[in-house]
Amino acid sequence: MHDTQGQKESRDKYSLRGKVFESIREDILSGRYEQNTELKEAAIGAELGVSRTPVREALRQLELEGLVTIIPNRGAYVNMITAKDVQDIYVIRSMLEGLCARWATESITKEQLDNLEETLCLTEHHTEKQNYEKLYELDSLFHEQLYEAGGSRILRHILSDFHDYVKMVRKATISAENRSVKSTQEHRAIFEAVRDRDAERAESLAREHVKHTIESIQAYGLEKIL
Repeated sequence: MHDTQGQKESRDKYSLRGKVFESIREDILSGRYEQNTELKEAAIGAELGVSRTPVREALRQLELEGLVTIIPNRGAYVNMITAKDVQDIYVIRSMLEGLCARWATESITKEQLDNLEETLCLTEHHTEKQNYEKLYELDSLFHEQLYEAGGSRILRHILSDFHDYVKMVRKATISAENRSVKSTQEHRAIFEAVRDRDAERAESLAREHVKHTIESIQAYGLEKIL
């Protein structure tokens, strides 16, 4: 699979186009904009201190991701993640996270295991402190480290995007009753399975972890978030 030049540049967070792309994407996924909000090139360019050209290019790339709708001769409008999108993402993630955990048991290095355990220990500490903002960061880090350990660039890219798409949902539900405690316990179980090179158990636990998250989201109520 080969990226186009535009896709490569939009993914390069250090290029001008990449920085603009990431900034607008973050604003959409964090809920700064409501559905159908018009994204005005001049206003965004002024806010970010750039010309309209990189903003226009970023909006075109965001349209390919489905986060923006561009209507000719009218403008670009926010296309938010819907409740159906969230449900679909978690169902797909339940399968892909399992695959990633299975592959991680086969390819994870000693250094990656140590980093994963360090993240887990920090997570357990902040779970006790009920520091939910830090838990959100550590949850993201744990999964990113597992994706890297899986050894597949393609799978890591897909799962990282899925994680970003449900950012608001993850932030809301991580502080839901007992979810942070259970999630941390599930992370510990996944880590131990990967450490023990038990691919079957790691895959099963990773899938169950995502399914439990879906149940937590349903109990919390998506309408409160989106």
